[in-house]
Amino acid sequence: MSSMSRARVARRIAAGAAYGGGGIGLAGAATVGLVLAEVQLARRRVGNGTSPHVPNADGLYGRTYAGSGQAPLRLTMLGDSTAAGQGVHRAGQTPGALLASGVAALAERPVVLRTVATPGARSDDLDRQVALVLADPDPVPDICVIMVGANDVTHRMPPTRSVRCLSSAVRRLRTAGAEVVVGTCPDLGTIEPVQQPLRWLARRASRQLAAAQTIGVVEQGGRTVSLGDLLGPEFAANPRELFGPDNYHPSAEGYATAAMAVLPTVCASLGLWPAEEERPDASRREGFLPVARAAAEAASEAGTEVAAAMPTGPRGPWALLKRRRRRRLPEQEPAPATPSN
Repeated sequence: MSSMSRARVARRIAAGAAYGGGGIGLAGAATVGLVLAEVQLARRRVGNGTSPHVPNADGLYGRTYAGSGQAPLRLTMLGDSTAAGQGVHRAGQTPGALLASGVAALAERPVVLRTVATPGARSDDLDRQVALVLADPDPVPDICVIMVGANDVTHRMPPTRSVRCLSSAVRRLRTAGAEVVVGTCPDLGTIEPVQQPLRWLARRASRQLAAAQTIGVVEQGGRTVSLGDLLGPEFAANPRELFGPDNYHPSAEGYATAAMAVLPTVCASLGLWPAEEERPDASRREGFLPVARAAAEAASEAGTEVAAAMPTGPRGPWALLKRRRRRRLPEQEPAPATPSN
């Protein structure tokens, strides 16, 4: 599907989410029987190699900066098993820990990580997760990172409902004062045991949802980073290295790859990135685009960021598309967080 076609589909899904439209199907009804057979086969082959246990990565990162006199930054992870870090064995290997360590190093101040992400969660669980975040007696997080969408596709949640739930979560967090970065739906066509035609359908559905998520998130004041195309080629080329033992969840190296892509956007949201890097770089094919077109391009390219730019233009709201440089993240185990006064 071309970028322009994907932009049109994403715009329709996002409009349906915003205005209460019904579900928009991502796969033809004639293929349902074959797809269901493939799903049953894939489910028997995926997810049997790992425990549902997720390491507890909550705590304080950047301990060496604890005496700086600056209050810790607060980072909260919401979403599904990818946000929680299912599939790895050490807390320091989870995306939350990697992001907290990276932010602490760049900000030169401690970071307190909290994780409310739940394995198996779909976008309709974000309402519960956001309620947990906002009910916390501690201050509102400085930054919330959401990774969600894969379970929406595999459980055939209508994409309009999926985007509506995500947009609502972003709006509530932004209204409370938190910055929000969303890692959009990963490319499910890269899961090794999945065969054609489900692989093609999963890829198409994943990218369409990712593009529609981007429109919804940007319109609520958040930023997105594409995970689908970032992980897709690398997972396909190195499935044993980048997938965990269950061939479904990323391994430690896979999570590190995702976290490296998300960290620059997290830091930019917190004002930690150099100001000169916030301007679009034509040599990196960055620039201002209508939000639907930017969303479609981001869904097809590794680690692309989309952020709000102008509220309106000839074809609706415009967004800034960025392709930020990545850097390796330190692995660090958490220390107990100091209770707030």
